[in-house]
Amino acid sequence: RQERYLPGHGKLVWPSSQVLRTLINCSATQVVDTAPTTSLGKGTAQRQAPAPSFPVGSTSLAREAMRSIPQCPILPQNLQWLLQHWPVFPISGSKVRVITNPNEFYRELLNKAKNASHRICLSSLYLGTGKLEKDLVMAMSNRAAICKDLRVHWLLDYTRGSRGDFNSRKMLQPLISRYPDTFTVSLYHTPDLRGILKWIMPQRWNETIGLQHMKLYVFDDSLVISGANLSNDYFTNRQDRYFVFDDCPQLADFYHKIIDTVSKFSLQLQTDNTTTVLPDTIVHPFMGDYNKYCMAMKTAIQKVWDQECGKTTQRLHQMSKNLEKSGVNKLDEKPLDTIVIPTLQMGPFAIVSDSTMTKKFLTSAENNSRIQLASGYFNLTEEYMKSILQGSEALYSILMAHPKANGFLGASGFAGAIPAAYTQLAKLFFERLQKGRQSKRITMFEYQRPSWTFHAKGLWYYQPYQSLPLLTMIGSPNFGWRSVNRDLESQVVVATQSFALQRALHQEQEHLYGSSSQVTQQTFTTQDRLVPYWVRFVMPVIKVFF
Repeated sequence: RQERYLPGHGKLVWPSSQVLRTLINCSATQVVDTAPTTSLGKGTAQRQAPAPSFPVGSTSLAREAMRSIPQCPILPQNLQWLLQHWPVFPISGSKVRVITNPNEFYRELLNKAKNASHRICLSSLYLGTGKLEKDLVMAMSNRAAICKDLRVHWLLDYTRGSRGDFNSRKMLQPLISRYPDTFTVSLYHTPDLRGILKWIMPQRWNETIGLQHMKLYVFDDSLVISGANLSNDYFTNRQDRYFVFDDCPQLADFYHKIIDTVSKFSLQLQTDNTTTVLPDTIVHPFMGDYNKYCMAMKTAIQKVWDQECGKTTQRLHQMSKNLEKSGVNKLDEKPLDTIVIPTLQMGPFAIVSDSTMTKKFLTSAENNSRIQLASGYFNLTEEYMKSILQGSEALYSILMAHPKANGFLGASGFAGAIPAAYTQLAKLFFERLQKGRQSKRITMFEYQRPSWTFHAKGLWYYQPYQSLPLLTMIGSPNFGWRSVNRDLESQVVVATQSFALQRALHQEQEHLYGSSSQVTQQTFTTQDRLVPYWVRFVMPVIKVFF
């Protein structure tokens, strides 16, 4: 860990590998221009400590509003703290649909694209280039020709969306040429990839430095949140999770604002496939001053966050009145029996509301409660591991990808060793369970299904002695090092009293775990699970990129 002091903010901690620190420090003194010059110029490339940690609800208005937050009848006493520092959206559980099949996820996106009337706002890592992706883009194009009021905005990652000759940018370029007033495309570029580091990193590996990883799909007043990207595998045989929030305008508006805010600090795709920054952009993401860029982004996100946090008290009061009315008259409007709590994690900008919530949640779970936790890429941070191993009394079942269900299986070059690297990480965690005599409280499972890969992440929480979950977390974070420190992530906590929704959550969990087998000591002794020595040797350095 590297500790620095920023005047007025005290000690800051910026975790990074020694290799990355060396490269970034070099880039502070020698900047290599690898992108078109913009009106902002190159600026200063010095990389200092990031902005101070994300003070959720830090404004005086937000703090005052939170002092009077009422309790929520949906949450048990040990989880009432969830209402204190995060925006809360009460909704009816009947408006939440749980999808379990990739093809159904694709059909949902396609149908919503064909019927959108005023906005489509999509945030993903990248857009694929196959037939299914082209059909999705064409549906939006056809809809734009009919609905003159429709506005379509894409937020993708710059590095991943620019990889290869035919890529996400090429897929969307014709749309912004044909409908310049309807379609806009923003490409987030991490401020950590700059200078010498940007110059020497191969195209296939530059995305390890940091990504736009949020998977948020807004159509009019509905939201689809997932861990899935927009490409063929995620529409066919790559298992993920997918929730649809129909007719939830406040939730859709919130995520539209988040996507729009990140987009303002991103590069904008032009009709000739070049990129530029918006005219009023304060600083270039990788050619300008690092600290100024990070602080500007953080301040803008903070403003959106505080505005929503300030509405929590009013929303919870309305929820209480709604539940009272529905209890008296069953024919009234559908009860607000569910709450949705968004989180954000943006490591480069020290926005840590997701990791803060996750760590506290893991340690707040009651004795004999049960947590089913899934990660497509199992690489828990040390803080999460300590929370599970030392700070929690809950029972855990952890689901991860079997090497044959890892998306990197069969990849060429160094990437082909990534499944072995995850095997090593799982083995080390299993050994910690054995050493701490916790293998009965915490069990591990591997997802394996012929011809399928596994990309699901999140958790389900069962209160003590209950057969249905009270809540779930769903979104893009993998609970790993890069999710916490490098990428832009978001997920939502969904807590509900709705029996139908609780049952749907349970069935979703059963569906995923149904294709798994339990990890035992023998799991790591078979010939195909032996980890090459060189992978074990480099693991302490490279695991911060996973």
